[in-house]
Parts: sequence; C-alpha cells; structure tokens
Amino acid sequence: MRKALITGSAGFLGSHLASQLIHKGNQVIGIDNLSTGKMENIKPLIESGQFEFINSDITSSDVLTLDALTGIGEIYHLASPASPRFYQKDPFKTIAVNTIGTNYLLELARRNNAKIVYTSTSEAYGDPEVHPQHEEYHGNVNTWGPRACYDESKRLGEVYCYEYYHRYQLPVKVARIFNTYSAGLRNDDGRVISNFVMQALQQRDITVYGDGSQTRSFCYVDDTIQALLLMMESDKANGEIINIGNPIEYSILELANLVKKLTHSSCKITFRQLPKDDPRMRRPVIEKAKKLLGWEPKISLEEGLLRTITVYRSQIEKQKGG
Repeated sequence: MRKALITGSAGFLGSHLASQLIHKGNQVIGIDNLSTGKMENIKPLIESGQFEFINSDITSSDVLTLDALTGIGEIYHLASPASPRFYQKDPFKTIAVNTIGTNYLLELARRNNAKIVYTSTSEAYGDPEVHPQHEEYHGNVNTWGPRACYDESKRLGEVYCYEYYHRYQLPVKVARIFNTYSAGLRNDDGRVISNFVMQALQQRDITVYGDGSQTRSFCYVDDTIQALLLMMESDKANGEIINIGNPIEYSILELANLVKKLTHSSCKITFRQLPKDDPRMRRPVIEKAKKLLGWEPKISLEEGLLRTITVYRSQIEKQKGG
C-alpha cells in the first residue's frame, strides 16, 4: 500500500483525486486549510478508513515536521485557489501557497525521497500570442493586473520545481491544467461552466462576458485525474512540463448555447464587459501527454455537461425540498 499526500484535498480536484487513489487501495493523507475547500467533499473519504485529514496551511514550515508525513512516497500538490473570484479576493495568500508552499512541499519530497506532481495552470500562458499553446511557449502574462497573483505565482512555482529537479534530481513533474469541470465544482465559484449551468437551471439569464468569441477547452474531471495519476507513475515525466486538457476548442457563446440546449432552458443570453486580462483563446497541444503518458481525454463536452447538469439539477431540487 502506497502512502500519498494531497494538498488542497478538500477542493474540487483534490477530493476527486483522493477518491481515485483510495479506490486503488492507497493510504491517503490530505492537507487543506479549508479556505476554498469544503469538508463535505472529503467526509466520505474519512469514513473509508484510508484517508487522514490534516487541517493545516502549507505556507507554514510546520508541514516539514508533521509526524504523519514521515515516509510519504507520493505528493500531489494541488493547493491553491483556482477561481478568479477566490484568488482575487485573497491575492497574498494565493501568491504564498504557490511559492512558499510549493518550496516546502518540494523540500518535503526531497527529505522523503518522494515523487511529486505540481499542478500548474494554463494561465501560465496568459493571453497567448501563440495558438494553440505548446509547452515550449513562454506565454504572455501581465504582471500588473488582477489575474497576476495567480498566473505569476503558478509560474514561479514552476521555477521552484525546475531548481529542485536540476539541483537535487528530485522526480518532480509539472502539469499545466486547462479548464477542468464536473458537478464537483462549487456552484458559487464563478467559473464559466458552473455559472452557465446554474443560471440555465434556475431560468436566469446566462451571463457572457465580452461578445462570447473568446475560446476555451474544457476537460472533464475524470480525464484530468487520470492524467495526474499517469504523471505520477511515469519516470518519463520527471522534469517535464505537460499540458493536461482537452484539445477541442469552443467559443464561450457556443458553450452558452449548448448549456441552454441541454438544460432545455428558456433563459436568455446577456452580455457584459469582458474582465481585464481575460484570455482571448485557450487550447492545449497535448502531443507530449500522448507520447509520455499515453493519455488523451475520452469524455466529450456534451457528455460531461449532461453529467454535470444532472447533479446540479438534483442539488437544486433537494434545496427546494428542504
């Protein structure tokens, strides 16, 4: 039985990842300060008997001396606010968790001879001038804007990973994750799919920012989690940055119309001003993931949206009944 640590374990990706690792028979320790994660996400995991939860902040050096983390073999570093609503609300903690926290987790991995996957982001490419985005592209990130606290701190986290790999030969792998979704997303986090689905189900106007021509690529959570597991397993991924996302691109207006269609909603689509530094286009090149991991996404946007809609609709009906 392997012993794995997940930071940000009470969040969207962290709780899904923990569930998969437990299903595969692993012992999992989760750390989260619950700033954006929710205890309800990990309650079933705790009840499994294979999951230990530590309510702690990885920006404290205490993480290096926790007895429970002795003998850790694998570290998945997922801790960080990922929604603009949350990372812009507390930019200094966002910067800290992706820099100071990443440094501590890399040092913990070094002391335990552990493998580590660092979850970076497609935001590392900023508002790209190269399309689609490949891992060698250095990006177009504005350091002087409302998204910089997340974009730039994630990029600096990658630098920490580079130094630990080259100085200490630490088996660290960097996943640049593109938009991931499912019903596990908080329905109040402000991200586009959760926003659109909730608005459509509640017969409220679907809010599109800008003219809706900006594009994104959406990857269902099961596919993203599978990629992270494969990255941890693969020695070929050591010292590599790998795009993890769906290479099929949709405009935001196409997404809005698809959500409206699948929810059978009579809501209207309204338009508001585009936020500052919102990327115009985003689509990953995933040839490296195919080559090194044998991975590519399997779940289509329509199938993933139908799964998401079913759960969100059930939640709404349950709230009405309560």
